[in-house]
Amino acid sequence: MTVKNMSDIKIICQNKKARHDYFIEETMEAGLALMGTEVKSLRDGRANLADSYAWVEQNEVFLHNCHISPYTPATQFNHDPMRKRKLLLHRKEINRLIGASNEKGYSLIPLKIYFKNGIAKVELAIAKGKKQHDKRESIKKREVDREIRKAMKGDFKG
Repeated sequence: MTVKNMSDIKIICQNKKARHDYFIEETMEAGLALMGTEVKSLRDGRANLADSYAWVEQNEVFLHNCHISPYTPATQFNHDPMRKRKLLLHRKEINRLIGASNEKGYSLIPLKIYFKNGIAKVELAIAKGKKQHDKRESIKKREVDREIRKAMKGDFKG
């Protein structure tokens, strides 16, 4: 994702667990087809990506299990918080996602929802699930890197 000015992006929510549970192969940006009350809830920062995923149905991509809280002032005109939402992608991108999701072990995982130039977007990743031993290796590597940085920082102070 190339953005000239990072101030144009307002991150609503992130799926931090995704980077721990999956190897991220490729990411892409997709638009979200939303109702008015969903947009207002997102602007309030009331969304959750935990356990959400994307799925290809009839050559269209949908976001499942993404919780966007109801907008309180809307009362009877509110949306269903767990409804599936259509992702807006180009045909080439959809075909690439179809090919990737058909491969064994690959999933379509949303990493974050954000506003870019006032438009709601989702960062979608083609990811492969980690095994338990892979997660332990990742934690070990992160701790070793942290210790090295700490040691390097301590050496330069003297």
